Amino acid sequence: MREAEAIRFLQWALPRLRMRWPGFRKVRGQVAKRLRRRVAELGLPDLEAYRHRLEADEGEWDELDARCRVTISRFLRDRAVWTRLGEILERRGGARAWCAGCASGEEPYSLAIVARESGARVEIVASDADPHLLTRAQAARYGGGSLREVSPGQVEACFDAEGDAFVLRPGLRTAVVEWRCEDLRVAMPDGPFDLVFCRNLAFTYFEEELQREVLARIRRRLAPRGVLVLGAHEEPPFDEGERIAPCLFRLSDRGS
Repeated sequence: MREAEAIRFLQWALPRLRMRWPGFRKVRGQVAKRLRRRVAELGLPDLEAYRHRLEADEGEWDELDARCRVTISRFLRDRAVWTRLGEILERRGGARAWCAGCASGEEPYSLAIVARESGARVEIVASDADPHLLTRAQAARYGGGSLREVSPGQVEACFDAEGDAFVLRPGLRTAVVEWRCEDLRVAMPDGPFDLVFCRNLAFTYFEEELQREVLARIRRRLAPRGVLVLGAHEEPPFDEGERIAPCLFRLSDRGS
């Protein structure tokens, strides 16, 4: 499967999944590899044949959708964001948070680590559409690559080494009070939330109209003075005046 063939296929298929090709440019290799595996599983010769399969089999779109989920994550990704969040938590003393697209748990557990260091109490709801990733998240077992932005002191304080892996300590795991297997395009947990994490997901991969729908539903779940945490390069469809800091966006009042 040539790269150009995969790109043409994604440019055709993604809009039918309410997703946008520009968001996939940097991860097209990961998605193309999954497409190759699926084509081989079905015994098809190429992506053109797979396209015909999709046109004839409505259920196959769900299989394709699952293979277009991007799951790149690590602990304390974008340290400046976590420094700012630590300041907010220390000032407020606690927060109820929702992590959308939590993958294998690095993001909600990062919040638990920052809350511990800030002396704040957090109650975290974490959701993802992939049940296998949620199982891994609840095991809280990670390779060293996931911890490359975690300081040696934090590793020592928060993880137990088991062979080549690092397991998050139980006291931090209990900060996540609920794991939900759901796609935020379809369902969301009930609010209100003081913090909502939706980083490198809806506002990177979804088409703009779907972004607006997701944003409107998130708004309704934010508490007064609630904060929406986004990826460093995301540009969601709301007024620029609502931005308060790099990667942090306020959707209600301007106070913090």
